[in-house]
Amino acid sequence: MERGSRSETLDQAGKQKGGQKLGSMLPQIEPFIPKRDHNPKELRSWAKRTGFVSTFSGETTTSVSERYGAEKDNSGGFDLERGRDQRGGSSPKIEIDPILGRTRANRGFEIEPASGSETGAVQRLPRDESDGALGLRNGTARGENKKRRIGIEPVLGPADEERKVNLNGNGNGNGIVNGDGHQIPVVTSAAEPKKEDSKSEEVGIDVPPDYEEPPPEGWRGSSQMKCGLRENPGFVPLIYYGLQHYLSLAGSIIFIPLVIVPAMGGTDKDTATVISTMLLVTGITTILQSYFGTRLPLVQGSSFVYLAPALVIINSQEYRNLTEHKFRHIMRELQGAIIVGSIFQSILGFSGLMSLILRFINPVVVAPTIAGVGLAFFTYGFPQAGSCVEISIPQILLVLIFTLYLRGISISGHRIFRIYAVPLSILIIWAYAFFLTAGGAYNYKGCSPDIPSSNIMVDACRKHAYTMKHCRTDVSNAWRTAAWVRIPYPLQWGVPIFHLRTSIIMIIVSLVASVDSVGTYHSTSLLVNSKPPTPGIVSRGIGLEGFCSVLAGLWGSGTGSTTLTENVHTINITKMASRRAVELGAAFLIFLSFIGKVGAILASIPQALAASVLCFMWALIVALGLSTLQYSQAASFRNMTIVGVSLFLGLSVPAYFQQYQLYTSLILPSYFIPYAAASNGPVHTGSKQLDFAFNALLSMNMVVTLLVALVLDNTVPGSRQERGVYIWSRAEEMETDPSFLADYSLPKKIAPAFCRTKCLGS
Repeated sequence: MERGSRSETLDQAGKQKGGQKLGSMLPQIEPFIPKRDHNPKELRSWAKRTGFVSTFSGETTTSVSERYGAEKDNSGGFDLERGRDQRGGSSPKIEIDPILGRTRANRGFEIEPASGSETGAVQRLPRDESDGALGLRNGTARGENKKRRIGIEPVLGPADEERKVNLNGNGNGNGIVNGDGHQIPVVTSAAEPKKEDSKSEEVGIDVPPDYEEPPPEGWRGSSQMKCGLRENPGFVPLIYYGLQHYLSLAGSIIFIPLVIVPAMGGTDKDTATVISTMLLVTGITTILQSYFGTRLPLVQGSSFVYLAPALVIINSQEYRNLTEHKFRHIMRELQGAIIVGSIFQSILGFSGLMSLILRFINPVVVAPTIAGVGLAFFTYGFPQAGSCVEISIPQILLVLIFTLYLRGISISGHRIFRIYAVPLSILIIWAYAFFLTAGGAYNYKGCSPDIPSSNIMVDACRKHAYTMKHCRTDVSNAWRTAAWVRIPYPLQWGVPIFHLRTSIIMIIVSLVASVDSVGTYHSTSLLVNSKPPTPGIVSRGIGLEGFCSVLAGLWGSGTGSTTLTENVHTINITKMASRRAVELGAAFLIFLSFIGKVGAILASIPQALAASVLCFMWALIVALGLSTLQYSQAASFRNMTIVGVSLFLGLSVPAYFQQYQLYTSLILPSYFIPYAAASNGPVHTGSKQLDFAFNALLSMNMVVTLLVALVLDNTVPGSRQERGVYIWSRAEEMETDPSFLADYSLPKKIAPAFCRTKCLGS
């Protein structure tokens, strides 16, 4: 049909009706009533399901209500499942300019639906400030308040590659066809005239101003951060923000050695040395990730992901009766396994294979996996904290009071109880425990504080030895034995030991750590109002994480180095997203690692106090993991089933392996029994190395949870909206968006070395 033929047809029809006005021929449209109780997350999910791909933000996003989409669908407009216009066109994509409230397209026009006159001429409807700009003479659709503009740009389907299709799907660009086939002519806005060479057109849709949609994924909106990603507030504020950031992560950085070193048979001096080593490795790897990785304000440290496999190796049968140099031998075994697993992770990232694996990693997979990391230690948490309830219970209550009940209290503009909940509660309860010890609460007649060597031989002191060991603050002799200055160095424990069984365990664990980091990258990028990284940048970050874990293995920190999941919560509560602040804080950690007495002070924290803090930290990890379901339809029966089955089997299957042979309960403490299944599990393949590896992996909650969630989410049918598929930015955006380039690109002196490696997004 030639251009204008539709107008002529309507004109002739109007004459046949005896000069009936075109407005009276149009169907009666119900008044537009803004929906106020909708879920903005569902709007973005609707956009994903309809196939919207935003070229501005790198994420699919929408700003129209579900009522609008439903009316289009009922009138033969949009097919929500197929994502295409039922009349042959494609569903629109919506882009929001954070300043103007409309799209940034250089070409296009805005339309005002108007009623036709008797001669079929086009008339512009007057704009009313109270009613808005979208209206029809008969049965107008009007809002009640002032409205903002949102640009709609059509998305071309595969069949429309050679011709541009508007919302009416007929390609003539003359108007919008309503549900009964009538066409509403459009006129161009005087402020934005239509260009003849325009290849795409826009439609102005009014949305009530009281409808506030949160920034969609990848959309660069107004930041709520006190300090942005590339901001430099000055040297003094950088010091403050840097210390603030790391103090809020104190529980994650320093408490792992308090768990593994005593289990390995290490002394208090060994604990202090491992803590100093961990501070050094955390500082170095954080700086490396900030400069050469994703460049997000993320802290690299000893993650709890590596704690469970470390405990499995520590409690293997061959090490149970080892007495001479037990600590060094187990540490060298851990070093070798971490190095092998980290090399695999590094290859996975730098080779670009991670970009392919990203297709299978979605929020429904990430959520139960991260939650499984925290749930893996429920048998260790309070059973160990309960060894001294007069310390552990006040500690748990105090940290909960700070984080939940006092979180809104601000002192000099800073919510210190939210930011410093963990270090403040530790200092208060530690001082409280010190006064209990100094006041003689744990003094027993004839019993020496030197635990357990002098008391185990006295019958009267045996029943008090356990309490004195876990409650007294003067039990540790780390302060007396540690040097003032000591620089941790690579291979300080000896040459690493490599075994196939432990290497297989760490290879799988490195994959779990990568899945954990993928969710952290995405959440952090949205939190700091930056576009999500490209798959290449994600691969670069994972590859560098592997390299950082190799360094952790060489130095001997006992665990690998990966992105701390708690970092997302820390950025959210501190409102600090500056890379320079994180780097300055990392440099401060490196400096502290050279002072041996610092590690000695931290090593003297009572075990019950450390375990009670870890109860909160592990619970926080579970909550952070489940919070990633916000990017999917959390109420979907499909997703609820997958997450529920994954978590249940992730706890139940390992319990079967852990309880297969109960005689280990006579040898190990109760809180270490779940980590002793590797040597006594039900898997028997004929190879002791493979038996150990499979029994160990299937006894770890996070591994089983990941396998179940990964298989179910990628085999059970579900739309992109339902699954909440992570959508990453495109590589070409780095060349077109200067801010995107500044956020993620490598330093100028380093970038040329990676310029030919497209898979790394550089």
